[in-house]
Amino acid sequence: MEFYEVISKLNTNAENHMFTVCSGEHIGEKMITSSEGTVWMSDKSGYFSIHSEDVMTAANNKVTEIDGVKVYSELLGNKDELVICGAGHVSMPVIDLAKTLGFRVVAIDDREQFVSNAIKHGADEGICTGFSEALPNIPGSLDTYFVIVTRGHKYDSDCLLEIVKKPHAYIGMIGSRRKIGMVRDFLIANDVPEAVIDSVHMPIGLDIGAETPEEIAVSILAEIIGVKNTVKRNSGFSGPLLDALINDGRGPAVLASIVSKKGSAPRGAGARMLCGPNGLLAGTIGGGLAEARTLEKAAEMLSQDSREPFVIQVDMTGQEIEDEGMICGGVIEVLLERV
Repeated sequence: MEFYEVISKLNTNAENHMFTVCSGEHIGEKMITSSEGTVWMSDKSGYFSIHSEDVMTAANNKVTEIDGVKVYSELLGNKDELVICGAGHVSMPVIDLAKTLGFRVVAIDDREQFVSNAIKHGADEGICTGFSEALPNIPGSLDTYFVIVTRGHKYDSDCLLEIVKKPHAYIGMIGSRRKIGMVRDFLIANDVPEAVIDSVHMPIGLDIGAETPEEIAVSILAEIIGVKNTVKRNSGFSGPLLDALINDGRGPAVLASIVSKKGSAPRGAGARMLCGPNGLLAGTIGGGLAEARTLEKAAEMLSQDSREPFVIQVDMTGQEIEDEGMICGGVIEVLLERV
């Protein structure tokens, strides 16, 4: 429980890494590091006490063999947050799609009716005030994506002037070439470095010839997903999952974590779910066969009161799988740990 409490309190703007031993006598041992150094170690005289420097060079979100031992290295993120400046007609399908993709959504507009409409579409938070007043109160993070779709270039300029000062994963602004040129000139006049300006996605979204608000929303979220998946910061410890892990009263459970993926399996390394005696408690590793097989193994682990972590392989290829109509394919390795 201490381990998960440490994760819940990590600085969201630091590079936080988690390392887990996946083989040998030290299986299950963990270490957390951040930009400041080692934050937590499960066994101060164990595997990481000797190999901490070696594992720092391991690739993110992969299993690497170090001194004959398999170690899973993960770059930890937090829940992805989408901050939308402007709650007009384009923003509504952006909110709809962002919520489907699991983002926490904050909508800002100075018009009460528009903010109310954003909340009806699923925004987690609506802020009804001027952009220059609202944005200083939004800290931003390396998992925050800013979308600027206001009703005029003056508001766009005000938003950008505040946002470029904040930690962020992405900034995008809608607009014509003329509008973008005006905003760029404004930012340069306000001493914003050109390198920062060049990092802003203007015009926002992938160039797919989008015309309707719904098509524009698809182009925006597609671009955001591309940026997010390039960095590969895992948000495998979602809020509900962490809450369930830290909860004293939840009873015996097994945490299942994907540590490797080959082929077209639905979820990649870092996906997690918490399994109780009667099935899924929180999270997901993609549903279907992968989840069913993992839940079976977790139930066996609980029924036998086994405390030793182990890794299972779920192979979603082969004729038997195809005969059942499950043809997504792929092979995953899942670490099961009693928690």
